[in-house]
Amino acid sequence: MKFLSSLLLSGALLTSAAPVATAQKAASSPYQTRFAVDGPVILGLGAVSGFGLYRVQQKHGLTTAEAAALNKNDIPKFDRFSAGRYSDRAQLVGDLTCYGSLVVAPGLLALDPAVRGKYGQVLALYVETMLVTDALFTTSVGNITRYRPYLYGTEGGNKRTSKIATNSFFAGHTAHTATATFFAAKVFHDFNPDSPAQPFVWGAAAVVPAVVAYSRIEAGKHFLSDNIVGYAVGATAGIVIPQLHKSARRTGYSFTPIQGLNVNGYSYGGLLMTKQL
Repeated sequence: MKFLSSLLLSGALLTSAAPVATAQKAASSPYQTRFAVDGPVILGLGAVSGFGLYRVQQKHGLTTAEAAALNKNDIPKFDRFSAGRYSDRAQLVGDLTCYGSLVVAPGLLALDPAVRGKYGQVLALYVETMLVTDALFTTSVGNITRYRPYLYGTEGGNKRTSKIATNSFFAGHTAHTATATFFAAKVFHDFNPDSPAQPFVWGAAAVVPAVVAYSRIEAGKHFLSDNIVGYAVGATAGIVIPQLHKSARRTGYSFTPIQGLNVNGYSYGGLLMTKQL
């Protein structure tokens, strides 16, 4: 909970900027979104996610005998330490932290006056970013069979023969949490590039999904490598998708009149052409 408190502290710091400055920022957005482009992208990502879920439903779980025959020595050494772990308490902690972050992280952005005037745009961008992660996640678990760590122990009850016991790669809770927190940090950064709260915001964004990853290992739901991939996917989506929508990337060429004297004392004039990269 102290990590969520850190995130809430970061949210409180969002409101600490000078009123005049934030009022000016609220009138503009660093992002450019278009319904004609982003609408179809969102629908397409939703379709990919839906097909991934369909593939998950077509998978089959292990029989009791097959689960009993699993050998932890078949697991790569760097993942082997978590084989056989199981904890309902750790699963609950991970669930609460993950699902809470999906609401809290974008919700804190509403506290920032610089974001509030463009919050509808930010929410649409959040949905698109989250769907990128979800499409990658459902496609992965729908087509890759990797047994969860708890299958290499004796606990889990009816879960041991469930089809979801084959969905270890990659860690969805970690990926979605990282998407939410890094998205919030990226948006805050772009709206408030000079804010002294930046270290708190980015620090909270990094810590919260790490807590979820740890809880998923302790719960026996995912191996370390599953969480590393999930963290990387989520953090990348949370940062890259907003960056691709930055308005500065779409301004193209600009021309500025210039004049002056060269080193020989001759005057010159013309146009300076620049290109936003």
